[in-house]
Amino acid sequence: MFQKILIANRGEIAVRIIRACREMGIKTVAVYSEADRDALHTLLADEAICIGPAPSTESYLDMERILTACVVMKADAIHPGFGFLSENARFAELCEKCNIRFIGPSAEIINKMGNKSEARKTMMAAGVPVVPGSKEPVYTVEEGLKTAKEVGFPVMIKASSGGGGKGMRVSRSEEDFESNFLNAQMESVKGFSDNTMYIERFVENPRHIEFQILGDRYGNVVHLGERDCSIQRRHQKVLEESPSAAISDELRKKMGETAVRAAKAVGYENAGTIEFLLDKQKNFYFMEMNTRIQVEHPVTESVTDMDLIKEQIRIASGEPLSVRQEDIRISGHAIECRINAENPEKNFMPCPGMITDIHLPGGRGVRVDTAVYNNYRIPPNYDSMILKLIVRDKDRASAIAKMRSALGELVIEGINTNLDFQYDIISDPDFQAGEVDTNFIPSHFPEYCIHPH
Repeated sequence: MFQKILIANRGEIAVRIIRACREMGIKTVAVYSEADRDALHTLLADEAICIGPAPSTESYLDMERILTACVVMKADAIHPGFGFLSENARFAELCEKCNIRFIGPSAEIINKMGNKSEARKTMMAAGVPVVPGSKEPVYTVEEGLKTAKEVGFPVMIKASSGGGGKGMRVSRSEEDFESNFLNAQMESVKGFSDNTMYIERFVENPRHIEFQILGDRYGNVVHLGERDCSIQRRHQKVLEESPSAAISDELRKKMGETAVRAAKAVGYENAGTIEFLLDKQKNFYFMEMNTRIQVEHPVTESVTDMDLIKEQIRIASGEPLSVRQEDIRISGHAIECRINAENPEKNFMPCPGMITDIHLPGGRGVRVDTAVYNNYRIPPNYDSMILKLIVRDKDRASAIAKMRSALGELVIEGINTNLDFQYDIISDPDFQAGEVDTNFIPSHFPEYCIHPH
């Protein structure tokens, strides 16, 4: 087992990893930028080291600085968390070269799954259903249009290297195809320095269902059930729950087995997520794979009673999985609300600043993952998520009631947050009835959806 782990991240996920390490008796090193000098993760870790100025390109994304810090502090593994370098194949490769264990899959797997067209090919070969679309990468409008006609409109134009909703456009007819294609391609070149695109059929108002998987280096793979992440704005998740209200035990078994097959097809190791689209007819299609721990991992932890971060660390240190598929039980229902420092009324504009007062809810089945505290100043340089509120109860209706109560108790003064917006979502009759899809926010809260483009 590792003696010391460096956490190449910040905020609540860094705190979450430190806690898991502490319980396992592993020493931790926090890295921080100048903006994060007083951040909670730097105070909780056994050691902390500054890796550069506030911009993430000069700190949390600077591979050399992080690796140097790791060598200086004599850590024997790096946990990347999510975001930043967590899905960067080059970083995983450099760790390997420096003899530092990267807590995640190998560079080769990250590469294979990070490239969406490559991932599609791999899945098709493994007999995993994918959304009908281009078999080969597309570089020009003409090629794209030809594929779009074959697949049938509406189509989704996607950047091969895209993520976080960048480099994606929906085209509904031949007339608007060209401008959408060129805009998405330009976005991809700007954001990822890659002009490779692909086209797939646009599935109208699906649910976004993802399966949590764990794999070890001995070829064992298990899934830990699904998360319904359909409530999103601009492809960013707002609220997640497990299990999904739309999935029967039979369908869960089928989708879970498909997710395991998908992970085995790439020889997957560590924690990862297979994401599916589920259409109205209950057909499901592979969308992508995330080769890291997800923001919403606590909902799976709550219904399976497993600690995913500890599992990640054990797998990376060479231990076999601690569970078999038949050992995994999903019990009760869990919901997570992401609380962001933003103003929903102004197109979810980020609102950094000083938290003058904060009161966190508690009680049975309530979990708060956060790195903020009283008089903490939220820096403007990073993601706006400041807290995750997770509840678990015996069934969905009880979990919703618990979430309403917990949101009502949560007080954050001094900054704007999306707290009221989250309250409105879970109070919505359609949400309560489990009638949700990826179009839920635009259709139920149009006042919040002023599209920038």
